[in-house]
Amino acid sequence: MVTSKSRWFALAALALSTLAIGLDTTILSVALPTLSRDLHASTGDLQWFTNSYLLVLAAALLPAGMLGDRFGRKKLLLGALVVFGAASAACAWAASTGDLIAARAVLGLGAAVIMPLSGSVLTVLFEDRERSRALSIWLTASALGIPLGPLLGGWLLDNFWWGSVFLINVPLIAIALLAVTLWVPESHGDRTRRLDLLGVVLSATGLVALTYGIIEAGDRGWSDPRSLSTMIAGVALLGGFVFWQRTARTPLIDLQLFEKKQFTGGAVLATLASFGMLGLMFSLPQFYSAVQGQDAFGSGLRLLPVIGGLLVGARTAEKLAARLGSRTVIAGGLALMAAAMLVGAGTSATSGYGFIAAWITLAGIGLGFVLPPSMDAALGALTAERSGIGNGLLQAMRQVGGAIGVAVLGTVLNGAYRDALPASAGAARESVAIGIRTGDAGTLEAVRAAFTHGMDVSLVVAASVAAAGVVLALLMLPGRVARSEAVVQRTETALAESGL
Repeated sequence: MVTSKSRWFALAALALSTLAIGLDTTILSVALPTLSRDLHASTGDLQWFTNSYLLVLAAALLPAGMLGDRFGRKKLLLGALVVFGAASAACAWAASTGDLIAARAVLGLGAAVIMPLSGSVLTVLFEDRERSRALSIWLTASALGIPLGPLLGGWLLDNFWWGSVFLINVPLIAIALLAVTLWVPESHGDRTRRLDLLGVVLSATGLVALTYGIIEAGDRGWSDPRSLSTMIAGVALLGGFVFWQRTARTPLIDLQLFEKKQFTGGAVLATLASFGMLGLMFSLPQFYSAVQGQDAFGSGLRLLPVIGGLLVGARTAEKLAARLGSRTVIAGGLALMAAAMLVGAGTSATSGYGFIAAWITLAGIGLGFVLPPSMDAALGALTAERSGIGNGLLQAMRQVGGAIGVAVLGTVLNGAYRDALPASAGAARESVAIGIRTGDAGTLEAVRAAFTHGMDVSLVVAASVAAAGVVLALLMLPGRVARSEAVVQRTETALAESGL
């Protein structure tokens, strides 16, 4: 029996599970330099440490909610918590880059089920009067993991081995597992809807092939036949996925959602924002560690301005949107991101931290101006009945945007880094961490300068994408977005699942 008191215990369990996912959002970033050194990982490997998680998360998000409705939300949530905890342990004791990539993929599967089902369970546990408060607590727990990740990860890396950044999830998940078992009731949704298995396979294989081709281009060049053929195969599979969604009896996604210009615009702009954020979080920790010689905690501490700017911008965006309109705020946020990244492209190996902190703070504020209003715009275009489906699609698109951001910007960085190295660099061409570890004094200076050049080039590309987003925002969005109470709650849920 669910009592008034036990509902809040259940909420605490769900909050712990989303805290673990929030931590995982940023804790890996600060660990990348250490993983590169200890696992002898190339830049491509580092990209896959992030993208194996994001791609599985994106592919599994949409069917996860439907499977929970059909087979029982509590049952699947318990299974997902076990998977997430076991995968965290597997990440911690991975003996090779391949082991870690595989374990991160399984971790993404667990997260994909936890995120939508924990939100669905909240709607069962709490009535309208208390649901807003419960959502606020859930949102705060997820958001707390974002600034905690770099600090906690940095401290763990400086005092323990790199696997500790993954083991931190295990006690949180263990407590959540016990609490869900004791206090979360079983619930179901629509049990008649069938799983679009072909849609899952086409979308997953298409995304993996496209991402693999982009990452391989960083090593082999954009004109390499293997890279090109893999990217073309990925695009073809994704085209087949879209065709199948038009003809399937129970499609994985509702393509009619994209008939609404406001939904399409909001979803695309939120995806572009995720593209820039994940790309930035991929390169900055490596710059702090390899170029500026910071330890793991110092690198994590130096990431806080971009995260602080993001949180401040996200909290300010709603008030600004009420006064100026969502289109103005989103376009302004993208313009601020573009300007900040262009300024950041002037970073040199000897730049002071004050300069770097200034531009990454502005980039974070711009990102905060984009994400909540764009998600609000997307969900505001839908009826309350369709907002749940739209929310799932929106979250999946954001994960894809992050994965493609890491792939594209990481590949641009890697290619520019290699091109800037002298012919005598040797093993340093594999990654900046290997270059720092194996090079002599002359090579070290060249490696640091080359990596900084690569990061600057990637920032120019990211700024160009953000600038294109300004044009899209002005063309695709209305000046103001109408919001029903149901849509407000769905937007709050979407923000909680995003960690904002």
